[in-house]
Amino acid sequence: MSDLKPSTTPLTTPDPWAHLRTLTPARVGLGRSGSSLPTRELLAFGAAHAMARDAVHLPLDAEALCAEIEALGLPTLRVQSAAADRATYLLRPDLGRRLGRDSAVQLDALGAVEADLVLVVGDGLSSAAVQRQAVPLIEELLQQRPDGWRLGPVVVATQARVALGDDIGQRLAAPMVAMLIGERPGLSSPDSLGVYLTHAPRVGRTDAERNCLSNVRAEGLRHAEAARKLWWLVQAARALQLTGVGLKDRSDLLGG
Repeated sequence: MSDLKPSTTPLTTPDPWAHLRTLTPARVGLGRSGSSLPTRELLAFGAAHAMARDAVHLPLDAEALCAEIEALGLPTLRVQSAAADRATYLLRPDLGRRLGRDSAVQLDALGAVEADLVLVVGDGLSSAAVQRQAVPLIEELLQQRPDGWRLGPVVVATQARVALGDDIGQRLAAPMVAMLIGERPGLSSPDSLGVYLTHAPRVGRTDAERNCLSNVRAEGLRHAEAARKLWWLVQAARALQLTGVGLKDRSDLLGG
């Protein structure tokens, strides 16, 4: 009879980094299986990558989005950039920064709007972000709107880059434009919305002349907080007559 005893060494050992996973959705403390990643992590990575690709390529349901915004009591306008389709949009960022001919004619015919702030909702690089975050954020903006501030019609733009707001704002003679746009998807955040505020928008503005609120989503900058910060920036922009590097976000300071 053999006197060998079963090994008491466990086949797997606790991962000392696993607790970090409770602190961030970033891919840390993934563990090991031999010299590779565990199968579950490989599958999760593949799923996240697929969601990020979908966010870029799935078209924005602009009609449904307009219906949701109009249900909040705001009229909408639909425009498209000079990029005719998604493939062109991805290859020619410059076309996404200016209006297509028909949309330009449409806005020119409308002329100046009586508004202090025009919201532009653009699909950007994540239609999923716009579809999920834009309406809840607009709802919060309406609830927190300071007395006397007028919102213009909400412009819903497809194949849009951030600078498309300059073209739109200039044609509508808007004092300020806030572009709500889908951010480039991350592997743990395919639905982040960015907000870019530009004072006195006109074609040729640079990114240094804008203020940005990033990662607007339930798991990031929440809608109510984003609305509070945007209204603070809008009011400060009016006082200083500028946005961008000359306007610092001090909304979190006491009395800010």
